[in-house]
Amino acid sequence: MIPLIITTLFVLGYYFTTPVLSACSHGYRTSLTVEERAIKILSENPLIDGHNDLLIMLRGRYRNSIYDSDFAEKFEKGGLDGHVDIPRMEKGHYGGAFWSAFLPCQQNLSDYSDASYAPIVRATLEQLDLYNRLSAKYPKYFSLPSDSASAIKAFDSGKLISPLGIEGLHQIGNSISTLRLYHSLGVRYATLTWNCHNIYADAALISEPEKTYASTPKWHGISVAGDLLIKEMNRIGMLVDISHVSKNTMLDVLGGNPEKTNGSLAPPIFSHSSAYSICPHPRNVPDDVLQLVKKKNSLVMINFAPAFISCTASNSSSGVPDFYPDNSTLAQVVRHITHIGDLIGYDHVGIGTDYDGIESTPKGLEDVSKFPDLVAALLEAGVSDEDAAKVVGRNLLRVWKDADAVSEKMKKEGVLPLEDDIQSL
Repeated sequence: MIPLIITTLFVLGYYFTTPVLSACSHGYRTSLTVEERAIKILSENPLIDGHNDLLIMLRGRYRNSIYDSDFAEKFEKGGLDGHVDIPRMEKGHYGGAFWSAFLPCQQNLSDYSDASYAPIVRATLEQLDLYNRLSAKYPKYFSLPSDSASAIKAFDSGKLISPLGIEGLHQIGNSISTLRLYHSLGVRYATLTWNCHNIYADAALISEPEKTYASTPKWHGISVAGDLLIKEMNRIGMLVDISHVSKNTMLDVLGGNPEKTNGSLAPPIFSHSSAYSICPHPRNVPDDVLQLVKKKNSLVMINFAPAFISCTASNSSSGVPDFYPDNSTLAQVVRHITHIGDLIGYDHVGIGTDYDGIESTPKGLEDVSKFPDLVAALLEAGVSDEDAAKVVGRNLLRVWKDADAVSEKMKKEGVLPLEDDIQSL
C-alpha cells in the first residue's frame, strides 16, 4: 500500500491542506473522504469541550471514590455510567474540556447570606480536589494548563487540555478571595450564574425542587458588585462565562449597555449555550446578542442538551418552551453551529456539550466517542476544514489567549486586586 501523503501550507496564519494521493482498490484518488478529513482535523486541532460535568456525575454516582474497582475498571476499560471514559475519549479524539466543579444553588434562593453558601464552597473545594486526585491517578491523560500557551503544550504532548470551571458565583460564597483561591487551584472560567440569581448577576432560569421557570430580574443584568468582580476576573485571567445568565446580563457583559457598564474587558464565552432563533429557550443566545458576540470577538459553544437544541414556543406560564423530541439529533446540533457561523462567522462558535450533566443526548451524539461524526456532518453541511478546526478548538484557544493578554496588560498597568469588605472577625 502506498502511504498517505499530506502536505500542509501555512499562509497568512491559516493552514491549507493540499490534495492528497492515496491508494484505493480502483487506483488512486486525489482527495480524502469526509470521514478522513474529520479525523485529520481532530488529530491536528484539539477538540476542547466548553463544559463537561464528569465531576458532579462522579460525586452523585460514585461519591467521589475513584480508587474503587467499581469506578477504575470502567473508566479505564470502558462502560462507565454517563458519557465519558478513557476508551470513548480516545475513540472520539477528545482534545480536552473545561471540567465543571458544579454544585447547585442554595436551598433558599432568596437568601444571599455568607452562611447560606458555606456548604457550597466546601463542596466546591471537594470537587476541585476530586479533579486533582483524578489527574494524579491518570497523569498520562490529564493536564491542568495555567494559560492558553500551556494548553497547546499539553495537546502537543498527547494530553487532554483540562482546565476547571465553576458553574455559578453562588460557589464563591460572596468572597472575592475565594474566587482567587479557585483560580490558584486551576479554575479558568466562572459562569456568572447557574439557575439562581446571586449578588453579582441575574440568571435566565430559576430552579426550585419541583419546577424550573424563566426568571424575573433582580439586578436587570449585573450589579455594581458584579461589574467589579468581572474586572477582577479580567485581571487574574479567568474567563467570564455567560451561559445560564439572563439576556440583560448577556448585554451588560458584552458591552451592550454602555450607559451602565463597559462590561468585560476580555472576550467572554458562552460555555454551553445554543441559538435562540432555532430553539427559543431562555438558556440560548438571541441573534441581536450574537452581533455583540462578534463585536467582542467572543464565542458561543453549542450545548447538546436536547431541551436547548430542539424546542417550540409555548404559552406555558413557566416561560420555558416545549421540547420537540423529533429534532433531538446530530443534524440539529449542526444546524445550531451553522446558524451562528453563517450569521456572525465561524470565528465565534464552538462546542460545549454538557455531557454527564444531561439525562439524555441527541441521537448520534450519545457520548464523547461521536465527535468524528459531528465534524464529518459539519463538512458535509459545507463548513470548510479551516472553519471546522476553529469550531472544535481554535476559537476557544484564541479567546483564552486574548483573556491572558488582557490580564497581563492590567497587571503591567498596576491594577490592584479587588479586596473583600471584611466587617468583623
